[in-house]
Amino acid sequence: MGKLTHFNQEGRAKMVDVSNKADTERVAVARGEIRMKPETLALVKDKALAKGDVLAVSQVAAVMGAKKTAEIIPMCHPLFLSGIDVSFTIDEEQSKIDIEARVKTTGKTGVEMEALTAVSIAALTIYDMCKAAEKDMVIGNIYLQSKSGGKSGSYNRP
Repeated sequence: MGKLTHFNQEGRAKMVDVSNKADTERVAVARGEIRMKPETLALVKDKALAKGDVLAVSQVAAVMGAKKTAEIIPMCHPLFLSGIDVSFTIDEEQSKIDIEARVKTTGKTGVEMEALTAVSIAALTIYDMCKAAEKDMVIGNIYLQSKSGGKSGSYNRP
């Protein structure tokens, strides 16, 4: 594990200077889930909640969240994102919705935080839209699945 780079010589937080890094194509994929009662999952699947199509709204929220990552994570660089794709898989057997976000840019720093933010915002939006039906939903298992590009190269979760 390398040296942490978000601290200056005084031990205070700083945003890393990436000005000398080369622009490369960078892609990150993050995943997560939200668990709920089968009855709530059925409402989502049937688009039967009063607030509307839960997954459509959550997809838009995830895209918006990824684009705003630098505004809510203090040391993240503002990035030009060239692509954001969010997908959902309904798992009736485990009564959950799996969320995957793929974020892409060409630049000096990676998009891992943007992908993780997209997944988190999607899950929070699902919770918000379903909370009238259920408050016991559990958001979790949010992680980086893979990333490519940059000096550190590729990473694929084992």
